[in-house]
Amino acid sequence: MIFSVDTQRLLALHYVYPLPLQKLQQLLSPVDVLSYFEHAYPKDIANALQIPKQKALDLSLDFKRVLNLPFVELYAQENIFPIPFNHPYFPAQLFEIPSPPTVLYVKGQCALLARDKRIAIIGSRKATAYTRDAIDLIVPPLVEHEYIVVSGLARGADAMAHQATIQFGGQTIAVLGHGFHYIYPKENEALANKMAESHLLITEYPPYFKPAKWQFPMRNRLISGLSQALVVTEAAVKSGTLITTECALEQGKDVFVVPGPINKEQSKGTNKLLFEGAIPVCDGQQIVETLSLFSSKN
Repeated sequence: MIFSVDTQRLLALHYVYPLPLQKLQQLLSPVDVLSYFEHAYPKDIANALQIPKQKALDLSLDFKRVLNLPFVELYAQENIFPIPFNHPYFPAQLFEIPSPPTVLYVKGQCALLARDKRIAIIGSRKATAYTRDAIDLIVPPLVEHEYIVVSGLARGADAMAHQATIQFGGQTIAVLGHGFHYIYPKENEALANKMAESHLLITEYPPYFKPAKWQFPMRNRLISGLSQALVVTEAAVKSGTLITTECALEQGKDVFVVPGPINKEQSKGTNKLLFEGAIPVCDGQQIVETLSLFSSKN
């Protein structure tokens, strides 16, 4: 259910407590506690959010402190555009993932969120030249057919996917696991700055949120959630890449995998995915044709 909320109040709450959509709904129904949050009893906040009473009290005080800050204007000064869950630009696909975000913060070309043709390309942070070769075969047909390439701006395969998409004249989206006051890894700062101008950066975290290890697996559900399908280039058996793959499978997305040499560590995870039923892929045209075939059957 989509609720009507006051944007200023929502941005204030999200700044001090970036709660997922399910938690927000607990504040809005059956009683709209958010509408009088600064006056609500801590016990009512605690009951609604299922948090300790002391945390509810601290949250109430923090909310009062920031309630009247002009968030939209302050974010605009940093070229940040907040997109609440009830905004027209909020991607409808994200309502179907586990724990949808309440607010997205974006930098760059917001109109990219209105386009449906998006493909995620991910792989190992220790990606080899094999990933670069694979991406050079995969990306051009995707760009030609106006697919947007989604990835996570990590070192290795993610950065290669973004860079190749830009090189071949396409559009790309990076999903970050932290706020915009930070870029991680630092080596991708120039790439991030370029994408913030001509492409798109997305995060579910307020700008001050530092990179933290637990946030990156959370980010992965957004990468797969934003995309029609997922392409995996290289991945070891124990790899964060496989978390994103699991998210995609749980969301019913097609998973395309680049077969790799059987004696290479970075191919053991991808080859395992193939044994488990992923779709082998050798170039981007195969992806385009496969997705076209599936969409024509619907």
